[in-house]
Amino acid sequence: MTTYRTVSIDGLDIFYREAGSRNRPTILLLHGFPTSSYMFRNLIPALADQFYLIAPDYPGFGYSSMPRVDEFDYTFERLAKVMAGFVDAICASPNGRRQGRTQQRFAIVDHICCFLTTHVAENTMLEGVMHFANSTVQIA
Repeated sequence: MTTYRTVSIDGLDIFYREAGSRNRPTILLLHGFPTSSYMFRNLIPALADQFYLIAPDYPGFGYSSMPRVDEFDYTFERLAKVMAGFVDAICASPNGRRQGRTQQRFAIVDHICCFLTTHVAENTMLEGVMHFANSTVQIA
């Protein structure tokens, strides 16, 4: 079953869909432009019995906060920083303490030319990130 949540990152409400057990391998689904996590609505339930899936909406997309352009810098770099903060928040255990690096292995599906995946992987506590895009597997 897909659940719908929000988490506050840098004063922005980031909406995300999640499904599956946190004990299973994690796949972070990053949507393309000009779409939202809605693009994964059929994929998420199809994979939820085998994976823990997380699909956030970027700021300004879907159900996430939509700050005005004079209040938020809508660049790939800024979006990547918000997504890095999102990943760090999601990786926190239920009691708010961070889980160990070895417990946080992600596969990331990124529809934005690897930029967000690379930045998120470099700026979070993730280890062993695998990146899937355009039928290619890369270790980020």
